Amino acid sequence: MTAHRTATAAAVAAAAPLLLLTWAAGPARAHGAPTNPVSRVVACSPEGGADNRTAACRAAIAANGAPFTAWDNLRVAGVGGRDRQLIPDGKLCSGNLPAYKGLDLARADWPSTRLTPGASFTLSYSSTIPHTGTFKLYLSKPGYDPSKPLTWSDLPTKPFATATDPALVNGAYRIRATLPSDRTGRQMLYTIWQNTSTTDTYYSCSDVVFPAAARGAGGGRTAPADSRSAPSAAA
Repeated sequence: MTAHRTATAAAVAAAAPLLLLTWAAGPARAHGAPTNPVSRVVACSPEGGADNRTAACRAAIAANGAPFTAWDNLRVAGVGGRDRQLIPDGKLCSGNLPAYKGLDLARADWPSTRLTPGASFTLSYSSTIPHTGTFKLYLSKPGYDPSKPLTWSDLPTKPFATATDPALVNGAYRIRATLPSDRTGRQMLYTIWQNTSTTDTYYSCSDVVFPAAARGAGGGRTAPADSRSAPSAAA
């Protein structure tokens, strides 16, 4: 994990108790998004630092007509596992929510995370309140073209990793998995979190880059480093 990611995790951990106290009196809600590999909604949020100022994020915010302040609230109620039936092609990154439509822009310069084919990695999913549910991780198929809108046919039918009811530790779920070994270039890591303690399903797009010839393990950010503090949850 980079220094930026370490700082993000620490800040989220510090904020989590306050968030829990704030929401304890109200209805339980799960909010969150991947911070590593960084998701588009986090990168382009007001807390996105240098990522927020990239050409891709500026274009996404302009297309959106508003900043992605509620980076942790990209959720659709009542899907119940019918993702491919209810979320249309070209709208996967926004979950077909108008408030996030800028995330669906087809371009190859989104802030990205470098990964290694076939290596173990840990997805960090920042959240504020623990909820039960299953995370499903998909990696776009070989031949994925980031200059075209993301469609369900770009993703395998089955996820390459799943995690049910992981523990929320220091403000984040951490899901360890082994990446497919046959990917190169720019790809999409698509995460679905289907809650079982609420009716909500969360969708997120994380742009990742694989080298043509992998050496070593792990990954590091390819997007500009920054010193932003961790995103604070939006109510």
